[in-house]
Amino acid sequence: MDSIVRFFQEGGVFMYPIAIIMAVGIAIALERLLYLTKEKSSNRKAFDEILPMLESRDMRAALNYANESSTKLGDIFSAAIARIPGSQRREEIEYALEEGLMEAVPQLEKRTQYVATLANIATLMGLLGTIMGLIAAFTAVANAAPAEKATLLSQSISVAMNTTAFGLMAAIPLLLLHTYLQTKTNEIVDSIEMAGVKFLNIITERKQGQSTPGNK
Repeated sequence: MDSIVRFFQEGGVFMYPIAIIMAVGIAIALERLLYLTKEKSSNRKAFDEILPMLESRDMRAALNYANESSTKLGDIFSAAIARIPGSQRREEIEYALEEGLMEAVPQLEKRTQYVATLANIATLMGLLGTIMGLIAAFTAVANAAPAEKATLLSQSISVAMNTTAFGLMAAIPLLLLHTYLQTKTNEIVDSIEMAGVKFLNIITERKQGQSTPGNK
């Protein structure tokens, strides 16, 4: 702990904004992770519960369940089921599903890009701190005695490099978190798209069955 504190103190004033950036990035990543985990679980549960209603052709019950559901999948299915009575074409129902998905994706990706942006800012702040430290070091060396220049320069460079190291220490975890969040978001989007395809197939079979009621 003493080494960490000393490392932080020797880095100069730029260590503080980097620490703030890292804290904000981790907070956003944790909030997004909890949100996406909850969304994935609730969407899976909603689909498992609404699927038997669709297969049994109970569209009224399916619509009521979708309206009461607070999930993205419920909102998408609600818009699509409401379109069924006035739509005779598969494409029209598919458009409703795509419209709902387009509304859901920005909410799933909300604030995720901030994590990558903060990682880049942390790296740049570390480099800026190093450059400013080197400028100060060379300025001090220019006015120092010849016998002290080598020692003073090496010490100053060591301190200045601390900001670059800390900037990378903040940026690398944030970039990894951003990649994980992006992957988790894509998984949810893919699962919603797959659920939409199954929904369309069930509705298409239903309409085909209604169009040939006398066939046995």
